[in-house]
Amino acid sequence: MQNKKPSGARQGTPVPRIIKKYPNRRLYDTDTSTYITLAEVRHLVMDSEPFVVRDAKTNEDLTRSILLQIILEAEAGGAPMFTEAVLANIIRFYGNAMQGFMGTYLEKNVQAFMDLQTKMSEQAKGLTPEMLAQLMNMQSPMMQGMMGSYVEQSKSMFVQMQEQMRKQTEQMLGAFGLKR
Repeated sequence: MQNKKPSGARQGTPVPRIIKKYPNRRLYDTDTSTYITLAEVRHLVMDSEPFVVRDAKTNEDLTRSILLQIILEAEAGGAPMFTEAVLANIIRFYGNAMQGFMGTYLEKNVQAFMDLQTKMSEQAKGLTPEMLAQLMNMQSPMMQGMMGSYVEQSKSMFVQMQEQMRKQTEQMLGAFGLKR
């Protein structure tokens, strides 16, 4: 699946692939002029290929719903990532004053974890299975350092989120003429 770039595209700026979703639930890749499956859309995600899914009639952006559908299929596939408790807690944040903060916190935390995974992959290149097992051992000083860095980033993001909430609360109280 090659991503063709229009001749007017700026160098280095990825042009998102357009996937059209038809009423019959079929997905049409305008880049390859073929119908594709949800599994193929998952491959685009895995390959970090930029894309957007649009309703063929209304042009409404359906990307989020397709991504959620991919997650739902993966969760139902036998090796779920989220426990029922985690899912219930996520649901509880919808409509909560913390909803916006939670989304940002999760996004930054997942990105920090992805950065950690990339760093680990780079350091594991060329290692034998025995050496890799030693690296993955939580007693390894290098592993402790990387995990410590991740935990610190997560803690820092949480503290920033709390500070942002405090400031917004003070602004809101100030708008009502109430001071702390």
